[in-house]
Amino acid sequence: MSDAAALPSLAPVQAANDDNARAPRRSRWRLLSQPFALLPAAFLLLVVICAIGAPWLAPYDPFTPSLRHRLEPPGAAFWLGTDDLGRDMLSRVIFGARTALQASLQSVSIGVLLGVSLGLLAGYVGGWLDRIAMRLADVMQSIPAVLLALALISVLGKGLGNAMLAVGLIFAVSFMRITRAVVLAERERLYVDAARVLGLRPGAIMLRQILPNISGPLIVQASISLGTALLIEAMLSFLGVGAESTQISWGAMLETARQFQSEQPLLPLVPGVAITLTVLSFNLLGDALRDAMLPGGPTRKAPSPVIAASGIADAAMDAPRATPPDALLVVRGLTVRAGAQGTESELVSGISLHLRRGEVLGLVGESGCGKSMTANAILDLLPAGAHIAAGSVRLGDTELVGLGDEALRHIRGGRIGMVFQDPNAALSPVHTIGVQLCDIIRAHRSLSHTQARARAVELLTLVGVPDATRRMQDFPHQFSGGMAQRVVIAGALACDPELLIADEPTTALDVTIQAQVLDLLAELRERLGMSILLITHDLGVVADLCDRVAVMYAGQIVEEGPVRDTLSAPRHPYTAALLHAMPRGEAGEGALSTIAGRVPPAWAWPHGCRFHPRCTHATAACSVGPVPLADGVRCIRIDELREVHA
Repeated sequence: MSDAAALPSLAPVQAANDDNARAPRRSRWRLLSQPFALLPAAFLLLVVICAIGAPWLAPYDPFTPSLRHRLEPPGAAFWLGTDDLGRDMLSRVIFGARTALQASLQSVSIGVLLGVSLGLLAGYVGGWLDRIAMRLADVMQSIPAVLLALALISVLGKGLGNAMLAVGLIFAVSFMRITRAVVLAERERLYVDAARVLGLRPGAIMLRQILPNISGPLIVQASISLGTALLIEAMLSFLGVGAESTQISWGAMLETARQFQSEQPLLPLVPGVAITLTVLSFNLLGDALRDAMLPGGPTRKAPSPVIAASGIADAAMDAPRATPPDALLVVRGLTVRAGAQGTESELVSGISLHLRRGEVLGLVGESGCGKSMTANAILDLLPAGAHIAAGSVRLGDTELVGLGDEALRHIRGGRIGMVFQDPNAALSPVHTIGVQLCDIIRAHRSLSHTQARARAVELLTLVGVPDATRRMQDFPHQFSGGMAQRVVIAGALACDPELLIADEPTTALDVTIQAQVLDLLAELRERLGMSILLITHDLGVVADLCDRVAVMYAGQIVEEGPVRDTLSAPRHPYTAALLHAMPRGEAGEGALSTIAGRVPPAWAWPHGCRFHPRCTHATAACSVGPVPLADGVRCIRIDELREVHA
C-alpha cells in the first residue's frame, strides 16, 4: 500500500462538493429546546445540589433533637417546621435527597448492568439462551414488584442496600425485555451484517456496534426507572424495611408524620411534596428524552412476508463442469431454502459458478432473482429462517459451508470483503469513520491504536477520500453518497482480501458518482490483483468492468460465459430480453422494450424452465421437466433458437 498516494484522484467534482453535502451534527443541547424539559431538569438539578451539598446547605443538624421545638409550624427559625422530636424538617428533607438519589442510582445501575447484558445476549445470540431468559422474565414479572422486593429483603435482610438490590433485580427484567426487543430488530440492520462480513467478533458487534445504536430507548427507560426506584424506596422505608435509623428517608419521614398528623397537619406535606415532585420530574424528563432521542416515536420494523410454500420447485441436475486450476471461489450446487419443514421454498436452486484469481465476474438479473441471496449464502449471512440445504462453497482450499463461527469470522473481512449497495446503512451512524475502520483492522491484525489509525488513513487515501486524516473524525452522515461508498470499500479492503463481493455498489448513487465508483473498483482490481464478484442488474456496468457474466433468473443460473460473447450473442431468451430492455440513448419515438410479466415469488417457481411463462419462444415442452445447465446455458431450444437468430 506504499504507493497508495500515487493513485490519481477519481472524484475531483465529488471532492469539491463534499463539504457542501455534509449535514450538521445533532445538537447536544436539543433537549433544552423543549420547554417541558427545562423545569423538571432544573428541579432535579436542585435535588442533586442538595444531595451533594447537604452538610453545607442544611441549616441544622438533621439528627439532633430539640424537645423545646417539638412539632413547631413553619416560621422564621424553622422554615418548614419541626418533627415530633424537634428536628428541622428542611434539614431532614435536604439530607433525604441524598438517600433518595443514592437508592435510585444504585437500583437502576444494577438493573441496567444485568438487564442490558442479558438482553444483548438473548437478542443477538437467540436460541436456548433467549428461551431461558424469557421464561425467567415471565416468572419474575408474574409476581407483583413490591411483593417480590419484600420476599428478597426477607432473604437478604433489612437495609437500604439490600432493598435496592432487590429493586435492581426487578428492574433488570424490564431492561432485559426492552434490550432484547430492540436488538432483535437491530441485528437485522445492514451495518451489523457489514460488521460480521468484516470479521468483528460477536462481543465487539454487540458492545461497539449494536449497543450504542440502541442507547436511546435504554436512556429513556433508565430516566423513568429512576423515579420508579425512588417511589419504591420511599414505600419500603415507609413500611420500615428500607432505610436504617442512621439514614434519612423521605418515606420514613412520611410514616412519622402520619402518626402525628392530628397534632401538626402540615407535617406530612413536606416529604410528600418532595417525593411527588421528584418522581414527577423524572417522568417528565423521561418523556422529554423520548421526544428528543426518538423523534416520531419508536419505529417498528415491517414484518417480513411469510413464505407459505406450496411445494419446492423441481431443481435441474446440472452437468458437472471442470474447475480451472486458478479458481479462487468455487460454488457447486448451492441451494438455499426457507420456511417451515415440509413446506419450504427454494430461494436459490443449485447455483454453480467459479471465479478465477484476479477476475471480475458479473452476476446479473432482475430484482428477486436471488443474486444477493447467493452472495449472503457464500458468507453464511442468510436471514433468519433461511439455510443452506445443499451445495458447496470453496474459497481456495477452504470449504465455507458448515464452517464454525470463529473460523468464518477470520474469513469475513480477512479473505473476503463485501460492499453493500447502501453505504449509509452499512455504516454505524453513532461512530466516526476512524473508529469503525480501526475496529475492523484490529479485529484481524495485532496492531496498536496508532498503527491501526495510520492504516485507516492509508486506506481512505487509497480509495480517493481527500484529506483522509481530518475526515477520520467525521460521522457517516457527513459524507455524501459517493464518499460514503468509498469508505465502505476502504473497510472491505482493510485486511487485503482475496475476494471482494460488491452487491449493487452503485444503485444508490447518481450516474456521475456511479462511474467514479466503478473506475475505483477497476483501479483497485488492477493494483491489488483481487477477484471481484459484482452483483448488478445493469448490463452496461457488466460490459465495462467484468470478464465473465452469469445471468440469474428465479433462483437459477440460466446463462454463463465471457462478457463479449454473452452480450454480443446471447443464447438464452432471458439474456436477450434483458439486452433488448436496456436504454440505448438513441433518438426516436419508439417505446422502450420491456419484459412482459415479473419474476415469480420463491414459493411459486414454475416447473420446467422457470422463464417459460414470460418467454416468447416457449413451447409445451418447456414446462414438462427440469432444464439442466448445459454448455453454459439453461434452455432446451438452444439449437433451434441459434438457427433462428442466425
